[in-house]
Amino acid sequence: MTEKVRYELKEGIAQVHMDDGKANVMTRDMLEALLGAFDRAEADGAVVLLTGRERIFSGGYDLKMFSESPAVIVSTLRLGATVVARMADFPFPVLAVCAGHAVAQGAFTLLAADVRLGAEGPFKLGLNEVVIGLTIPHYGVEIARSRLSPSYFQHATLTGAMYSPEEAVRAGFLDAVCPQEELTTRALEEAQRLRKLNMDAHTGTKRRVRAEVLKRIRESIDQELVLPPT
Repeated sequence: MTEKVRYELKEGIAQVHMDDGKANVMTRDMLEALLGAFDRAEADGAVVLLTGRERIFSGGYDLKMFSESPAVIVSTLRLGATVVARMADFPFPVLAVCAGHAVAQGAFTLLAADVRLGAEGPFKLGLNEVVIGLTIPHYGVEIARSRLSPSYFQHATLTGAMYSPEEAVRAGFLDAVCPQEELTTRALEEAQRLRKLNMDAHTGTKRRVRAEVLKRIRESIDQELVLPPT
C-alpha cells in the first residue's frame, strides 16, 4: 500500500486506513491504492474495516482535477466509479467508519459499504456537487438512489444539503452514530460480528440485492464517462 492507504490484517479483519495528511481527497493515487487494498483483502478472505482520518473520512475529489484535460477527468471519474462498484460487490462484508466529514465522492464511498458507523460531533455529510458547479455522475446518482431513504434522495442530490451525523442516519448515509471515543470499539465489535456471517450466503445475497444498481453503475463506467468525439 502507499502512504495514503495503510493495510493491516488482524484476526480476519483487513483494516484499510485512508490518510493523506489533509482531507483524504480522492486523487488517482488514493483511488488506485483503495482498489489495491480491496484486492489484497479479497485474497486474504477478510472483512474490510475502512477508516479515514480523525474528523474527516474524505472530502471527495481534488477539485483541481476538474481543470485538467478531459482525459484526466474521465479517467479519474472512472476510477471513482470502479471503487464504488468494487466495494458494493465485494464478496466479504465491508464496514466503513466515518469519524468526521464525508463529502461528494467521500460520501459515495461511504454509501458503497455494507455497514456505516459515524461519530457524533460537528460534522457534515452529503453531496455538495450542485453547490460547487458539478453535475453528479450517474454512478453517484445510482449508489445514492440505492442507499438513501426516498424522502432524502432528491433533497440530497438536488439541493447539495449537508447533514449532521444524526440526520445522516435518517437520510441513509450512516447506519448508526456513537461518541467519538467509542467509535473504534464499536467498529471492531461490528467487524467481529460480520466475520461470523456465512460468507457464501452473504456474497450470494449481496449480488442478488444489488444486481440492478451494480449493472447501472458498470454501464455508466463503460458508456457515460467517455470522451467527447474530436
